[in-house]
Amino acid sequence: MTSPTAFWLAGRQATGEDTFAVTSPWDGRLVGTVSVPTEAQVEEAVAASVAVQAELAATPAHVRAAALDHVQRRLAERTEEIARLISAENGKPIKWARGELGRAVSVFRFAAEEARRFNGGEAQRLDTDAGGAGRLALTRRFPRGTVLGIAPFNFPLNLCAHKIAPAIAAGVPIILKPAPATPLSGLILGELLAETDLPAGSWSILPVTNDKMPALVRDERLPVISFTGSEQVGYAIMDSVPRKHCTLELGGNGAAVVLADYASEADLDWAAQRIATFSNYQGGQSCISVQRVIADASVYDRLVPKIVAAVNAQVTGDPSDDETEVGPLVSEDAAKRVEAWVEEAVGAGAKLLAGGKRDGASYAPTVLEGVPAGVTLACEEVFGPVLSLTKVEGEEAAFAAVNDSKYGLQAGVFTHDVQTAFRAHRELEVGGVIIGDVPSYRADQMPYGGAKQSGVGREGVRFAMEDYTYERVLVLTGLDL
Repeated sequence: MTSPTAFWLAGRQATGEDTFAVTSPWDGRLVGTVSVPTEAQVEEAVAASVAVQAELAATPAHVRAAALDHVQRRLAERTEEIARLISAENGKPIKWARGELGRAVSVFRFAAEEARRFNGGEAQRLDTDAGGAGRLALTRRFPRGTVLGIAPFNFPLNLCAHKIAPAIAAGVPIILKPAPATPLSGLILGELLAETDLPAGSWSILPVTNDKMPALVRDERLPVISFTGSEQVGYAIMDSVPRKHCTLELGGNGAAVVLADYASEADLDWAAQRIATFSNYQGGQSCISVQRVIADASVYDRLVPKIVAAVNAQVTGDPSDDETEVGPLVSEDAAKRVEAWVEEAVGAGAKLLAGGKRDGASYAPTVLEGVPAGVTLACEEVFGPVLSLTKVEGEEAAFAAVNDSKYGLQAGVFTHDVQTAFRAHRELEVGGVIIGDVPSYRADQMPYGGAKQSGVGREGVRFAMEDYTYERVLVLTGLDL
């Protein structure tokens, strides 16, 4: 029998008393068994992170950057092995798993670059008033304290990278909790970090069960929480610790707007293909997948059949097959929830144009139009391969439809008009506006986060580093400026 996968406690491998199984959502096979830390081991990890804070903050930038460079190189060397692991435990098609691995490589590379230039300081003359004569202010950023990073299942490697890499770059200890459904990919990062010269205690990766999280969240020694996941859990965390610094990357119901000027056959073919791909990639299990298409009436009737054809052409099946584009959801329960939401919408009058069928944990790529405003599918994040289509008259109505949501993560606007692009940027109540493409575009170095119920704070390496640190000013007196 294979030994359970160890976790990482203050930079070293450890095992606990209990284990849990990780199974494939595609075929139910056992992918691995993971050891669970005891309460005493969790306490040891927290205490070690506190003890190392000063040492890690004082670690030269070149040492932290070298560690991050090492991780990105080793990830690249093990691309196929790790991509296969992501696909196995998550159900993500191997083509998308390889893409996730490539993004994680970039995250650690960006973090190494930021470690070398972050915290250089800013000087401000204070003699702009008479009382400040001879005075100069220097501002630098310093760690807030240990970060508790809580990662989701949908990008089990890259979203762990987005917690760990900025922390190391900023000289901040981190305790990472990977998702229970997909812990193996995150634990791989422990192997690679253990090969570096970072101080012991700088990082721990603890696959604790969800019922153990409230105690960690409330621990006063962990002043920063970086959470990616559902709206309900994220705001419950924030409400339980109102005095902590929380970064919440939560849900969305991403809208793709196709405006009247995006009217050539080539334009509509491009929009339809991008919409079809990114309403279904990751099985729709992405906070910025396309859930809503809002199209101007002048292009709607030509666009709809193109979208339906492109959705029907999506290759579904075994995620280990290089040709597969849409695999299973993370569990059969997740697929049953999506099925129930679609059935509710159809029962309320929505028209089913494609898909609408479930097979175990898999749900067929689905297109609906005329979804009534009050049904769950119209109001909540579906987190599945389901797309709704809406016809509107003009730009103003399109933008109003985007904003008619409690969520505001990202929106895509298909237009060639630069003035429209700036209006979209000004008027859409979202964290990011993507022009000429779907809302699903994300570059890992850019600021990423939402408005309204989609969260607070920003990820993207440098922006996460700012959330993990705070400004402290030094005033020098008696200077000859």
